Amino acid sequence: MAWFAVGAAAAMLAVVMGMLVNGLTAFFIPMEQAQGWTRADVAVINSSGLIGLALGSVVMGYVADRLSIRVVCLIAVSTTGLCLVAASQAQSLWTLYAVFFLAGALGGGTLFAPIFACVGNWFPKAVGVAIGVAAAGQAIGQGGVPFLAAWLIESLGWRGAMLALGCATLVILLPLANRMRQPPEAAVASFPEPGIRPALAVPMLSAAVFFCCTCMAVPLMHLMPLMQSFCISSTDAGGVMFAMLLAAIGGRIAYGKLCDLIGATRSWFVASFLQTAGVLAFVQFGTLREFLVFSVVYGFAYAGVMTSLLVTTRALTPARNKATWMGIVLSFAWLGHAFGGFQGAFSYDLTAGYGAGFAVGALAGAGNMVLVGMLIRLTRPNARPPAFAV
Repeated sequence: MAWFAVGAAAAMLAVVMGMLVNGLTAFFIPMEQAQGWTRADVAVINSSGLIGLALGSVVMGYVADRLSIRVVCLIAVSTTGLCLVAASQAQSLWTLYAVFFLAGALGGGTLFAPIFACVGNWFPKAVGVAIGVAAAGQAIGQGGVPFLAAWLIESLGWRGAMLALGCATLVILLPLANRMRQPPEAAVASFPEPGIRPALAVPMLSAAVFFCCTCMAVPLMHLMPLMQSFCISSTDAGGVMFAMLLAAIGGRIAYGKLCDLIGATRSWFVASFLQTAGVLAFVQFGTLREFLVFSVVYGFAYAGVMTSLLVTTRALTPARNKATWMGIVLSFAWLGHAFGGFQGAFSYDLTAGYGAGFAVGALAGAGNMVLVGMLIRLTRPNARPPAFAV
């Protein structure tokens, strides 16, 4: 049952988070052309979903500690599927904003923190690898959903593509969600208390994941439009995204093992450095071949960010009500994604290019590295906590 939980978690994360985090990247230009909306208008649809995800992570993380994981997954999957179906029929931007906010709050927000808390509780001795495998499913979705969406849009238009994705979500994921079970109590009880006090750990983690995900969101949301500005077709651009996130599958598992070997916070710092450098590098390319080669390198390099921050958050938050604490911290990840995706589009509309947006993303990545470095120092053996830790 333990490995079924990991596999089912990977599948649900692939579809739900793949759509909410960056699945809309394939819809930017089709929506612009079909509806006459600006790129920033379309980006707000994605940001609405991520803000809903952030708020839902806090509220539903608390609720999830009082529900079975089966009920949690059923709520998340059914809400996401139905919201995608509703989005396909929306006639206005405000309707799309509301629908994606609901999908984020009751879909991704319900699923994300509880599913990782559940997966980790099945594997008390190899939590990094287990979370890495589950997170690899999300990487598949973040590459596969835009690629599939681009193909569907060419055949069915953006509305037909959204409808097909919603129906597929319900058909594929509801049976998996229905089979999810709680981990053994013995495994849950075996995790140690955090190394630094929650009054210090939670704010530092929250700030770090906000900056980290602001940086991450820029290429995830705007790499396809960036490539299309060089007259690269949507399907070729989607293929590059898919290649990048296929490489991220191996990276997430590898970084999961690295978390178990050197510690999650150190692994997070390594991945953050590579992510920040990579975001700056993307705007130096202009051909399909260059984007494809570098995207594979970048995909493996940055992939450990999500795995490492999840394992770090899990380790440095209290064992009691784990989904609640993880939900609070991870809400800032989705706020960072929302801000990063929007500022990339806003910068493009302002400057008619992506240089400024990618630079802001890299600056946020540098802020994340500073905070992760402080966490490494505070969690060293025999490290003395600062005077303001209460």
